[in-house]
Amino acid sequence: MTVQPQGRRDDLLRLFSHAHWANEEILKALQDSEVVSGKLMALFSHLLTAEKVWLERLNKRDSTVPSIWPMYSLEDCELLLQENAAGYRLFITDLKDGDLDSLLTYRSSKGVEFTSAVSDILHHVSLHGSYHRGQIATYLRQGGLEPVNTDFILFARLDAE
Repeated sequence: MTVQPQGRRDDLLRLFSHAHWANEEILKALQDSEVVSGKLMALFSHLLTAEKVWLERLNKRDSTVPSIWPMYSLEDCELLLQENAAGYRLFITDLKDGDLDSLLTYRSSKGVEFTSAVSDILHHVSLHGSYHRGQIATYLRQGGLEPVNTDFILFARLDAE
């Protein structure tokens, strides 16, 4: 069975809707916490910065950042979260037939050149975010707080309501 390009774009839009929802859930949990550890802020800041770096690469813009592990405030995270969501929505919506399979050459944060398919980059961004949201959930639990459920299936259930 061959997946049509429009279907692939729709799937990616849903995947990034999940990422945005999950990031908002993490943000709310951090905003509701009385004390937010530096480790939690470092992970969330990194997750959002990495999303931004990849978005800049995808748009063939300068993706250089002072640090891939910055320490942002919750207010800065909220702004970046919204910018990233809008940027990915626009990028994915504007994809033309064949764009997902096109190759993009970029430099890593260490300056090493790589070439990857656009679809692989988009999947990486989504999976990278899930990985770090899982770490954040672990640190919340270790801090005596209830971790946030950001599972895709929960998003899908809520989306279906």
